[in-house]
Amino acid sequence: METKYSADTIAAAMSLQTSSYIYTSMATFWTYGYTCSLHEEWTFLLLSHWTKVKCLYVIARYVPFFLFASHLYMNFTPDENPNKCLMLDNVCSSLSLLSVLCSESFFVLRTYALWDNNRIVLAALLTAFLSVGVTSIGLFFGSSGTVPFQTSPIPGITGCFRASGGIGIFVPFILLSALELGLISLTLVRALQTWRTANTHLFAVLLKHNIFYYACGLFCSVVNILTSLLLHHAYNAMFQDFQFIILAILATHMHLYLWHMDRHLHGSDASTLIPLSEISYGVAGNSSTDSAECGVVTGSGHRPVRQ
Repeated sequence: METKYSADTIAAAMSLQTSSYIYTSMATFWTYGYTCSLHEEWTFLLLSHWTKVKCLYVIARYVPFFLFASHLYMNFTPDENPNKCLMLDNVCSSLSLLSVLCSESFFVLRTYALWDNNRIVLAALLTAFLSVGVTSIGLFFGSSGTVPFQTSPIPGITGCFRASGGIGIFVPFILLSALELGLISLTLVRALQTWRTANTHLFAVLLKHNIFYYACGLFCSVVNILTSLLLHHAYNAMFQDFQFIILAILATHMHLYLWHMDRHLHGSDASTLIPLSEISYGVAGNSSTDSAECGVVTGSGHRPVRQ
């Protein structure tokens, strides 16, 4: 008996189903994680001052909700219009880029803090960060129309996909992995330089956070490079947003941990919190307490209140 659909059509349909399952699982996991940390989340949002770092936190924390809504709509709504698929994909790509740029910004600031606010390091970090960001945005949207979207002719299979990944799919992840490698190198170099003198708890926490975040970013980038080059149909892009979500979870939870640690050191007195720009950082140098060190990476600091 001859089958109605070809093997390639069936493989494409299975890839769409797998992609839908992955996004549904990620959305469930994200919602569950948010619910479990609701008390800590709203304590931070209500008691902390509005700073640039807090704005980064809010964007990195809540953009994934819109990203999941857009992707689940695209995956589960029947649609045979490639132009609508392209529009929805551009919306999802914009949200993904916004999320990962905010997550990376946290650790650019942390690396800058570890280097005792060294302006040369800051210039190098900003140059690399902006170069990777601008190039990735250009590649994502410049190549978005070169590979058309397809849908499955099999009834009940919803969603759309690109048959293969283009240069705009894997090159941004190569650039991101290069950025992660540079940041983890700076972190390790600083750790080797100051391991005898920097014996504060915050310094150890920052090192662990940075190294774990960069290692996860490197691993996920390599996975995305390989899948975009070796796999086809919806498989070639289904781990991209997984990486961005993981990085957003790590960045926001690590920041929340530092803020609560800083708050605990001061007896939950939120009235003394001040913006990042008003405090100097000396994690590896002449800083006297973990309190002052924590300010630069949480966007707050502590000093005597003026009368």
